[in-house]
Amino acid sequence: MVWPLRDRKDQLARLVVGDIFHAKPSSPEGASLICLVESVTESTIHARTITHQMQTEFDRQTGEGVWGDDRIPCTIDSTAPLPVEIHNVLLGIDRKFRLERNPERFKLNDAEHHAYLFVDAHYSSNPL
Repeated sequence: MVWPLRDRKDQLARLVVGDIFHAKPSSPEGASLICLVESVTESTIHARTITHQMQTEFDRQTGEGVWGDDRIPCTIDSTAPLPVEIHNVLLGIDRKFRLERNPERFKLNDAEHHAYLFVDAHYSSNPL
């Protein structure tokens, strides 16, 4: 199912704490950013990347933002909701990368691999 197209501003305004969305850095070789919303103000979406745990900030009107300590420019490119099971797996990955101290335990299991493959196809098929 293709995510219904809506006004960009409307989709950005619908993001709430706990939502997961996708963003791309401005540079063509930039990595994909899967972000978890931490807080929302009238003007800003505050999030962190799930695997790198880097802070991100986005303008709530345009979806343009910055991520990481170097404040690299990036843009939200999909807010399409994920199936509950994929959303939950990504929350587990976020928790693992946020709390785990043993690098050996960062390896992804089959469900986590599947979630990453799903997310890649899902967000590219449902652009903002």
